[in-house]
Amino acid sequence: MGKKTKFKKKLFQFLKPFKWFYPGMGVKRWLFLSFIGVIFIVAGGQFLSGPTALFRVVGIAYMFIGIVVIALGIKRVMFTFLGVILPDRQEELVDLLYQKKHLERGLKIVAIGGGTGLSALLQGLKQYSSNLTAIVTVADDGGSSGKLREDFNILPPGDIRNCLVALADTSPLMEELFQYRFEGESTLGGHSFGNIFILALSRVTKGFEEAVQAASKILAIRGCVLPSTLTKVRLVADLEDGSTTSGESNITKRKNKSPIKRLYLEPADCQPTTSAVAAIANADAIVLGPGSLYTSIMPNLLIDSIAEAINSSPAIKLYVCNVMTQPGETNGYKSSDHIKVLYANTKLKRIDYAVINNSNIPKPLEQRYMSESAYQVEADLDQIKKIGVIPIEGSFITVNEIENKEYLRHNPRRLAKSIIDIISIAKSEAAHR
Repeated sequence: MGKKTKFKKKLFQFLKPFKWFYPGMGVKRWLFLSFIGVIFIVAGGQFLSGPTALFRVVGIAYMFIGIVVIALGIKRVMFTFLGVILPDRQEELVDLLYQKKHLERGLKIVAIGGGTGLSALLQGLKQYSSNLTAIVTVADDGGSSGKLREDFNILPPGDIRNCLVALADTSPLMEELFQYRFEGESTLGGHSFGNIFILALSRVTKGFEEAVQAASKILAIRGCVLPSTLTKVRLVADLEDGSTTSGESNITKRKNKSPIKRLYLEPADCQPTTSAVAAIANADAIVLGPGSLYTSIMPNLLIDSIAEAINSSPAIKLYVCNVMTQPGETNGYKSSDHIKVLYANTKLKRIDYAVINNSNIPKPLEQRYMSESAYQVEADLDQIKKIGVIPIEGSFITVNEIENKEYLRHNPRRLAKSIIDIISIAKSEAAHR
């Protein structure tokens, strides 16, 4: 490198800070205003040492004006920066700072499951804490996720995408983009943009877990989303009639409605992600569900190390029961049956609380569900208490319209508030023992 080049480089480094004073930057005037505020404070200090009370009053007034002027100047400088970084959210600065600091002090909650139930829960919980970890099943093999899984040898991104969007703190447009689904008979038909985006990221970052982390940063999510395992697992169900159904989508849509006798993963020795086990160990609370018992919640718990980590964790354990039974999966199940199945099919040993909906379903919607052989799950509170679980009842349902059809869903706000209240009371009682 020549002497002239070195000199230019040093000169550039020396002049770099003075770029703030370039014309049109919108910074000089406010810095100058802050400087005037400093002059007022200095002058006020001089008056305070004056010989009369009037001098002291004038000194206090000058100092007050100086403080106000400095505060105004600093505020306007900050807004100039934010005009570039957050052009649409300048006025939210105080709210954003308060929210961030408040949420950082929130409870450490691990939510385990998949499907629409888990994403609904996360939407509510992110209003109370940013210390959230979603551990998501990767057993899905249907729809867009299934196609990408087969064509590109990738873990199914669908449930993970839903959780990322649920925890996102970006503009609604970005969320809508991630959920956008291509239509028609083209190669992209049926795929969501978010799934394809995660696929592309997995190629760029050389790993699925790394791709999820990168997507988390892009969406600025409150919390963390983790796959339960990085192994390409398949869900298998042995039925009461002696037959076997392989694949999550086949279990859900099978014509043979014989009850499920046993559920397991292939390969059986799949290992959990290290981050998932660490999150469980450090959690204040672990929430299972809401979601399909056999195809959203249990696939995570069938990874033995995850169930064992939950058993070892001092965290409060909650189970959010589904509102409706699911044909071919939980026909005739009461609330206690869901918990009994978890105990019988996995190594999970203890649940502290069961969160159960007790509000009535709108009659027209109930009739439609009944025509599809789905019924409201009965809250058999006495049986739940007999197996050592504390039932918590409440009105947790909402009706969502999806593609001109109404569906029952858990209300994110009410469900999250109830869970936060349960955890807070339980922690308070434990502290006073």
